[in-house]
Amino acid sequence: MGKPITINNETVQPGQNAQVFLNIYKLPTHTLIEIPVFVFNAKADGPTVLILSGMHGDEINGIEVVRRLIMRDDVKKLKCGAIIAIPVVNIISFLSGSRDLPDGRDLNRCFPGAKSGSLGSRIAHDLMTHIIPQIDFGIDFHTGGAKISNYPQLRCVFNDPRNLALGKIFSPLMVLNSPFREKTLRQAAAKHGKPILVFEGGESRRFDYHSVNEGINGCLRLLHHHNMIDWELPDNNTVFLKKTAWVRAKSSGLFHTSMRYGEHVKRGDVLGMICDPYGEVEHKLSAPTSGYIVGINNQPVVNQGDALVHIGVE
Repeated sequence: MGKPITINNETVQPGQNAQVFLNIYKLPTHTLIEIPVFVFNAKADGPTVLILSGMHGDEINGIEVVRRLIMRDDVKKLKCGAIIAIPVVNIISFLSGSRDLPDGRDLNRCFPGAKSGSLGSRIAHDLMTHIIPQIDFGIDFHTGGAKISNYPQLRCVFNDPRNLALGKIFSPLMVLNSPFREKTLRQAAAKHGKPILVFEGGESRRFDYHSVNEGINGCLRLLHHHNMIDWELPDNNTVFLKKTAWVRAKSSGLFHTSMRYGEHVKRGDVLGMICDPYGEVEHKLSAPTSGYIVGINNQPVVNQGDALVHIGVE
């Protein structure tokens, strides 16, 4: 028999599905903001999985992943275990299309939060209080920043056996070794023994359906592996990247590249060219090492020192 899931004093019993709210937050106008949480709780016992997106309001690819997942019949009728799905955890920033909260804080730098802290701190506290203690593991969906496209990739800690094992089951196209960052959900959850994998794909404010599909497929592999659904997918030939580095602009100007994210490059390969607007200067941008392109800056006008091409090394 499964176990009940209680969020903000609302209990979802085994065999039930329900929409509850993480909490209610009040804006300066006294407008109330509610964060919907979808709970799918099977009758049979199994793992409880958190699937979360919208930590940053301009990262819409993950929101589309979760939206499509919660519409599936096999998710609504799990064989065992439970899913806690939050399509948009940062609703306030989503409404304004911004990365940060109205006070300028990054929600993913507010963990573990505080009950009487800032808005971001209170949302983080509610996640850590109502959600994290009840899960076995989770997936946090993100995208690249403004004008930066990330190849579909999973970020986990290679020296954490459980973290890496979940990453292999997810079977993305790429897995990056990514140490914990201070005050993030991933770090705060890990301190409670709850592994959170971070999926990155696409660019903010823009749909990348390749990334959306890879995110959905990875979740389905995880759910199938734990006997929660019957849907079975073949694994990808995953590339594991121990370290990454950005190739930066050595001069300011107009950045041209024909490279695509996901490509393998060799040391010395020409990644692109930086030209001045007056036709006098052209600088070639070369790969400092062999590896895979995991992210590209799509901005045509760049300044010296800007991060342009992100290369991962096996």
